[in-house]
Amino acid sequence: MKDDFLLIGIDGGATKVNAWSIAMEEDGQTFSLGEYKAAKSYREIPGFIDNFQPVNINIQLGEIEKDDSRPTDSEKLQGQTYIEACARVIEKIVELSGKRRILVGLGMPGIKTRDQRGISAMANGPRLIHYADDLETRLSESGIEFVQPISHIGSDAYYCGLGEEYAKEGQFKNVQNSYYLGGGTGAADALKLRGEVVPLDEVKGWFVKTWEMKSSEGLSAEKYVSSSGIQTIYAALKNTTLAELNEAEIYPPQIRERALKGEKEAVLTFEKVSRYLAKLLYERITSLYVGWQDLFAFVNPNRPKPSSEHNFMKVLYDSIIIGQRLGDLLRDSQGDRVLWMPLFEQLATLIRGSEYLDDTAKMHYCTNGTFNIELIKISNLREAPAIGAGIDAYLSWEK
Repeated sequence: MKDDFLLIGIDGGATKVNAWSIAMEEDGQTFSLGEYKAAKSYREIPGFIDNFQPVNINIQLGEIEKDDSRPTDSEKLQGQTYIEACARVIEKIVELSGKRRILVGLGMPGIKTRDQRGISAMANGPRLIHYADDLETRLSESGIEFVQPISHIGSDAYYCGLGEEYAKEGQFKNVQNSYYLGGGTGAADALKLRGEVVPLDEVKGWFVKTWEMKSSEGLSAEKYVSSSGIQTIYAALKNTTLAELNEAEIYPPQIRERALKGEKEAVLTFEKVSRYLAKLLYERITSLYVGWQDLFAFVNPNRPKPSSEHNFMKVLYDSIIIGQRLGDLLRDSQGDRVLWMPLFEQLATLIRGSEYLDDTAKMHYCTNGTFNIELIKISNLREAPAIGAGIDAYLSWEK
């Protein structure tokens, strides 16, 4: 890697932004986190709107279909805090490193604009139509030089996949076919098929993102696998608010501890989590093997129906990777009766009784009637999206 500039990977979430310097290993093919890092919560930025309410996602999607996205005044104000937070973490890394020439990879959730440099729909935040332009303008005021403009804002989910593929500890390495589910503020899906990390836009005709699917309770499947979603479910049962849970530092690990002690609301929360997580993983297994089978409804009722045919039919996953805070939660729950055992018992039941999977698939995923737990890998890459963002920027620059 050229040493006259600094490679930076940005993981922009719905509540904060993380930045890392990214280093290339001596083999020239593997990347790792560098020595410089910075993080900033959006709420730390003056002007942050505490009670910000995103525009209904169906309205956002409708405006995209009309090519007429119109962020509200509150979205614009909230968006400025996102830009400022991102600028500040980059400035911090520049300060720590002493290098003012940078190459930046930026990952964010949401649907990207046509030029891929902005965000035209986001379920948990403001739309940022001119994100890259505004960020570059802001940083130019600090005398920071971009080696090249941000080529595109990538999917944080795809960057999780690139991180798992190229990082030293990545779980995509040495497998041909794998599914990655990361649960943080939202849900991140990534796929590696026939040896390649696949951008989900290339398979959207048959593969449905977690946030797009709706449970029988009317909630996005994302609610059952993301940290804030699990909190939201628990808050509703406890007749409290997400803000009050955060203030009391009650997150999914603490809710799980309460469930282990028998608190009924916590127990019910994890009954919902294990049920819909099992169904989600079963849907992933089924859709890959035989195509879409209507196991979930859609958040957007106008979403085109996925195909029951694709180019990867009859493919079996070598592994299923669980990452981010959901991975931490699953790791802590190994063997327990709150999450681990109900999850895999229900998944095994769905696979054994499946009308869509043949005996070959059932035997692959279940051993002696129980789910083959060796297929489950828990990611150690909490910063997979940042690594992936830096890798993507480097590969784009190298071209």
